[in-house]
Amino acid sequence: MKDNNNTEQPQKQEFLFDGINYKILLIGIGVIALGFILMSGGGSDNPNVFNEDVFSFRRIRLAPTTVLIGFGITIYSIFKKSK
Repeated sequence: MKDNNNTEQPQKQEFLFDGINYKILLIGIGVIALGFILMSGGGSDNPNVFNEDVFSFRRIRLAPTTVLIGFGITIYSIFKKSK
């Protein structure tokens, strides 16, 4: 017996998120990258000389906070409901 309901229509590919979710996700990734850039540096060319810049406010407080905010933005973009 033949099944006449085999007329398959091309299905439109749907993305998992909306466009705004992807924009927020890219912003979050950018903020995370900024935090890691702020964390870099502070090394010394001479291993016998200690550089106090390792313990600066930027590397101890600002950079990790920026990375955590970036992770928060990224998580928000994942959980944001589509309309």
